[in-house]
Amino acid sequence: MEKTRNEAVERLLSGYRRYYNVTRYDGGFNPPPEEYKGISEAGKLTPPVLPGEICFVALCEYYEKAEQYFLFKSNELWATHQEEFIFLFSVKNLTKDFFEVCRDFAYEEGMKLAHIGPGHMYSYITPVIICDTAESDAVKALEKTKIYKSFKFSFHGWMDFHAACFEASKRKLHFNHSGLCMKKSLEKVFGLR
Repeated sequence: MEKTRNEAVERLLSGYRRYYNVTRYDGGFNPPPEEYKGISEAGKLTPPVLPGEICFVALCEYYEKAEQYFLFKSNELWATHQEEFIFLFSVKNLTKDFFEVCRDFAYEEGMKLAHIGPGHMYSYITPVIICDTAESDAVKALEKTKIYKSFKFSFHGWMDFHAACFEASKRKLHFNHSGLCMKKSLEKVFGLR
């Protein structure tokens, strides 16, 4: 079963590498730093000591900036930036307590990494948990998770919390309501479509 979970982790990370800056914390393969040039906040993150069998595998970061200027770049009319932080965890059996630890760590660290201020449009903070099995109360807690914040009445954007879990033994995905936007892409990555 662990081999299946590890295969799912590698499959997911290889899919994310196309669009995200991926930093591994589990000792796995990290691409050379020259492959990615741009914002990277992973250096600010201290690998946590998590209870039980929880393994913090990787942080995947995505940044996008849109801007409009008049004649010269120095004459900027407006600019916005969007960002997403995916915290990838691996655990043998997902319990409610383990889910809460992953949720809280992703939220707290994601808020520290977010660039909130003028021009900020949105930040998505997403824990993705890959497990062999998930207890029903953990799945219920994940599905009921709702965390949303707006900053300065949305003038400085908002943060939405997505959550996903892949149960390898059943080859089944679980999401909270905000995380449903990831359903098609994760089904494709895990070959569920």
